[in-house]
Amino acid sequence: HKTRILKKPIIYKISLGLAILALLIFIATATMGKLSEAGLFIVLFFVFLGLGFRGYKALKGYVFAVLIFAGVSLSLYWPEYFVRIGEFKLTNLIIPLIQIIMFGMGTSMSIKDFAGVIKSPKGVLVGVVAQLAIMPLVGYLLANASGFPPEIAAGIILIGCSPSGVASNVMAYLAKANLALSITI
Repeated sequence: HKTRILKKPIIYKISLGLAILALLIFIATATMGKLSEAGLFIVLFFVFLGLGFRGYKALKGYVFAVLIFAGVSLSLYWPEYFVRIGEFKLTNLIIPLIQIIMFGMGTSMSIKDFAGVIKSPKGVLVGVVAQLAIMPLVGYLLANASGFPPEIAAGIILIGCSPSGVASNVMAYLAKANLALSITI
C-alpha cells in the first residue's frame, strides 16, 4: 500500500519535468526559426502539464483548461485533421453540437434558478451594459490601436459587439457560476 502512495506523486513530478523539457525544446526550436517543427513539443508541454497538475490538489482545477490548450495547439499545427473525416466536413456538426450542448445545460436548470435572477436584476443590468457598451468600445479601441487592415479591425469590433453566446454559457456552466444569469444576459 505504501509503494502505491509513493508512486503516484513520482509520476506527477515526472510529468511536470517532461513538461518543462518539452517547453524548453519548443522554445529552442522556435528561436532557431523552425516553428513548424516545434508544434509537437508545445502539444506535449500542455499534455504533460495537465497530467502533472492532476497530482496536486491546488492545481487539479486547471487540468481541463491546460488540455484545452493542448487541443488548440494540436489544431493550430495540424488543422487538416480537424476539417474533415473522409468526405464529411466537420463544420456540418457545429449546429447539432451547439443544440446538444444547450439542451444539456438547459436540463440541468430549473425555474428556481431564474427566480434568483429576477429577484436581483442588478446583475442583468451590469451584464447588459457591459455587453452593449463596454465590450464594443473596447473592441473599437483595440481595432484602432492595433493598426490592422480595415477588414480585420472590423472583425475585432464585431467580436466586441457580440461577446456572449454558447461559449460563455458553457464556461459559466463548467465554472459552476450563475448559469441562469449568463443565459439571461
